[in-house]
Amino acid sequence: MEKSSCLSTIQSLLAQPSFTADEAKKLGVSPAHLAYYIKKGQLKRLSRGIYQSTDYQGAPENFQWEDLIEAVNSVPGGVICLISALAIHDITEEIPRQHWIAVSHSTSINRGDLVRIVRFRNMELGKTTLNLAGCQIPIFDRERTIIDSFRQLSRETAIKALKMALAKKGEERLDLRKLQSYAKKLRYNIHPYLITATT
Repeated sequence: MEKSSCLSTIQSLLAQPSFTADEAKKLGVSPAHLAYYIKKGQLKRLSRGIYQSTDYQGAPENFQWEDLIEAVNSVPGGVICLISALAIHDITEEIPRQHWIAVSHSTSINRGDLVRIVRFRNMELGKTTLNLAGCQIPIFDRERTIIDSFRQLSRETAIKALKMALAKKGEERLDLRKLQSYAKKLRYNIHPYLITATT
C-alpha cells in the first residue's frame, strides 16, 4: 500500500482517542507504515502497540475515559472490571485511582503504576462491549460487576453499588434474573444483600 494512502485508510481510527497496531493491520496498514508516520509527526506512540493521531482533539466529556481506553487496549485480552467498571456504569461514588483490568488466570502480565490487573477464571460471563469516546471497549456488564464487587471489594462498596443500580429506571434498570444467575455461576450468595437492599 502507498504510504500516502495509509492515513486515509485508517481515518476512522484517527478519530478515536487511541488505536492498536492490530486494528490498523486489519485495515491493511503495517507497523512499518505506523513507524513512518510517527517519524513524520502525524502519529504518536502512546505505549507499546498503542497509537494516536497528533491531530486528535478529544471531546471534553470523553477526556476522563481516554487513559482507561489506552490502558485496556494495552492489556491483551483485558476487560474493564470492578472499580473502573462501576464508575463507567455510574454505580459508585468512588473515583478510581487505578484502571482495573481483568485478565485470564493463565495470563502473565506486568502491571503498571496506573493499571491494576485482576485475574479471573471466568472471563466470558457478562463480558460485553461498550462504545466509549468512539471506541468499542471490553467491559463486564453491571450485573457481573456487582457480583464481582461482593467477591473482590469491600462490602460497603458492593452494597452501595447494588443500591445505586437498583435505583436506576428504564433501560438502565438492573436485571435481577441475570444478577442471580451470575451469582449462582460464580458461587456467591447474593440473596441476603438483595433482601437488605430492597426492604
